[in-house]
Amino acid sequence: MSTPSEALCVAALYRFTRFADPGALREPLERLCREHGVRGTLLLAHEGINGTIAGAPDGIAAVLDHIRALPDCADLDVKLSGASDMPFHRMKVRLKREIVTMGEPDIDPLAVVGTYIEPQDWNALISDPDTIVIDTRNDYEVAVGTFEGAIDPGTATFRDFPAWFRSERERLLGGGKPPRVAMFCTGGIRCEKSTAFLKQEGVEDVYHLKGGILRYLETVPEEQSLWRGECFVFDQRVTIGHGLVEGTHALCHACRRPVNGEDRASPLYEEGVSCPACHSERTDEQRASYRERHRQETLAAARGVAHVGAVRGVD
Repeated sequence: MSTPSEALCVAALYRFTRFADPGALREPLERLCREHGVRGTLLLAHEGINGTIAGAPDGIAAVLDHIRALPDCADLDVKLSGASDMPFHRMKVRLKREIVTMGEPDIDPLAVVGTYIEPQDWNALISDPDTIVIDTRNDYEVAVGTFEGAIDPGTATFRDFPAWFRSERERLLGGGKPPRVAMFCTGGIRCEKSTAFLKQEGVEDVYHLKGGILRYLETVPEEQSLWRGECFVFDQRVTIGHGLVEGTHALCHACRRPVNGEDRASPLYEEGVSCPACHSERTDEQRASYRERHRQETLAAARGVAHVGAVRGVD
């Protein structure tokens, strides 16, 4: 396994497959992660596995070997990057109805999906005027960075994507010959499920970026890149850039949205309490609670003890 040069290895992974009894897989997988000091979140469902984990390279290798030995997981999709500090507080292996929640029970990425496009071929596809490019991620992710010319659905969660597409379909595709539709997401799982959804909706010419933004930023030289900004990731690194180096954003621990330097200079920003995006969404009582939580986190850090806070779900 090729690993990054940093002390810690971060592995973003997923695989659509059919697990007859995902519950039976949970305990051995979680035990192995803990034995190797690996932290993060893994989701198991009847449709497969999804998650991001971090740890020493040998620990990550052991966990990936275990997952690849699961039914039909030999071709597990994995994106590796590095971290200078552990980006997760704890290890969780959870059972879910879906490994990425779209809320469309009839969608089956194992039955039909769009055409995979390798990162080195992505620029040509999305630069073609006959191609519509859709960012399938959430609004707070798109605000940090996206591809040139990509459509932002403005969705708060991936569950909102089907309703957005159905409402915008006529405007996007028109009444004549349907254009190509190219979609992308962080690691590939959401755009893969989105292509399955569009196929079921009768859209035939559908493509998705293999390995997602992470693979693109890893393999496409920055001088050739059509990516603008940074990429939000679901861990304490917050964002990464070209070459998968850690980005410049921090995290608002009240709403879990990324904040940049301008946000942190705003009078509405208070570390651990509020940011410009969420200040109007919270009450004074909530902010007082966040302020106390932040005080406890600061005290824990001074004692050298990790304080376990809330974390947003994975891609």
